[in-house]
Amino acid sequence: MRPFLYERATSECAAVQLAASGAPAQFLAGGTTLIDLMKLDVLRPARLIDINGLAAGAAGLIEEREGALRLGALVDMAQAAEHPVVRRKFPVLADALRQAASQQVRNMASLGGNLLQRTRCPYYRDRSWPACNRRKPGSGCGALHGQNRGHAVLGVSDACIATYPGDLAVALVALDAVLEIIGADGARTMGAAELHRLPADTPHVETNLAPGQLIAAIRVPAGPWTRRSLYLKVRDRESYQFALASAAVALDLSDGMVRHARVGLGGVATIPWRATAAEDQLVGRRLDGELARATAEAAFAAARPARHNAFKLGLGKRTLERALLQAAQMEL
Repeated sequence: MRPFLYERATSECAAVQLAASGAPAQFLAGGTTLIDLMKLDVLRPARLIDINGLAAGAAGLIEEREGALRLGALVDMAQAAEHPVVRRKFPVLADALRQAASQQVRNMASLGGNLLQRTRCPYYRDRSWPACNRRKPGSGCGALHGQNRGHAVLGVSDACIATYPGDLAVALVALDAVLEIIGADGARTMGAAELHRLPADTPHVETNLAPGQLIAAIRVPAGPWTRRSLYLKVRDRESYQFALASAAVALDLSDGMVRHARVGLGGVATIPWRATAAEDQLVGRRLDGELARATAEAAFAAARPARHNAFKLGLGKRTLERALLQAAQMEL
């Protein structure tokens, strides 16, 4: 690990002011991703701004406000996963959080930091591989013609096929969550679906956050579909593993007919993936096995598999089918 300057922020305003002054800085919350990448010499921040003290304020609270759930960005994953309102009214969020990591990691990791975690692509995390456009723009993508079993089939480009590894963001994108952002130029909001950028030809630019901007909170609007929701994750092993395929599903049903549907996919895409084509298949129809299969086909119609990950098409489709049928059978 390389030397860095450590600073501690006492307020959100102070945090963004510190970030706007001096050398480029990274915010430090749980550090479960950042510190790993610093140890691997993948990230080399000149300054770390510790924002953990902000958890004593609104950034550390879970609240219901005006028909929405508000999650402070410094709430830890374990706290959110076990919160009674989250479990009862937004089960897809509780499912995603409980399956996201080990209990020890969930005790440390913040919600805001979890959204910003970096890919687990080995070509990105191992500096002995020279070709990684995310780490070194213009160097190429080692995964394109290398070992790519765990890589993405949706949202890929010729510059990058790295999979977005998180679970929570997939559920938030499906539920049309909104992020509260604070920066040196003031506060603004951003849809969770706008946070991550498709790789295109600039995979090193991963989000639409400007330098020094901070996620302060996450707002999730409640709806009839949020109670009938779940997150289904398929992985190589049940203990502390990233998804090979996952589905976040939220349904509003009336006598078996789908009135509203929300579908997110994880483990198969370069960003948390909102499957709007799948949602269009569902609305206004009776959900049964045949419709679930047709919906899954629509969700993966634009997939571009690589040499070793074509199995994700079948796996992803079956995962979505199961999630839809299980959600339809939920007792509310």
